Amino acid sequence: MTKGKIHSIESMGLVDGPGIRVVIFLQGCGLRCKFCHNPDTWTSGGGEEYTPEELVKKIERFKTYFAKSGGGVTFSGGDPLRQPEFLVEVLKLCKSKGINTCLDTSGYGFGDYDEILKYTDLVLFDIKDFTREGYKNVTSMEIDESLIFLEAMKRNNTKMWIRHVVVPGLTDGEEHLKELKAYIDNIPNVEKIELLPYHLLGVNKYESLGIKYPLEGVKSMDKDLTKKYQQEIFEDKH
Repeated sequence: MTKGKIHSIESMGLVDGPGIRVVIFLQGCGLRCKFCHNPDTWTSGGGEEYTPEELVKKIERFKTYFAKSGGGVTFSGGDPLRQPEFLVEVLKLCKSKGINTCLDTSGYGFGDYDEILKYTDLVLFDIKDFTREGYKNVTSMEIDESLIFLEAMKRNNTKMWIRHVVVPGLTDGEEHLKELKAYIDNIPNVEKIELLPYHLLGVNKYESLGIKYPLEGVKSMDKDLTKKYQQEIFEDKH
């Protein structure tokens, strides 16, 4: 029987897709983003084990909130695509019970993406960077797997909300964001674009895990400036 490793469960997520959502954080991530605030989800070995049935039973407890708010369940991480067999089974069960499904992913995973997307209503697609060099600089990995997942979303006509973390000196600046906008304009089915200001909330996790923090000395991103970029660059058409 397929079992999944779950890092944690948030029962009242308000920023992870439409409506009130249960957010399931799965263990495992292949990227090492400089601004990651959940280094405790990197390893695939941690977390609590669930069968698909056990997890969906837990998700179902919140169906009243879904119905009232137009919400559902969001699978996040780590990256949910690192546990594809388990994810597919859970998605199928959710759809059979009429639960709206959403993936929060950067597209760096394994498995049959077409099968996964068949049971996915929305993807929150995290674009780390849109150039090969920029992606490698931010994540320490190559962009190819993320592009394979993007092609699968195009093929499956998947609805998307695009997210991009704005980090001072790394992924900020008008020129970079205007180029990002031009890149996103060529992706179909994008319903929304969200710029997320870089914050320092995960720094203490690195200290407790004994890992050197990659962006030491970088200040959190100015929220007002991020909002200005959002309005001036991304909200003319989207």
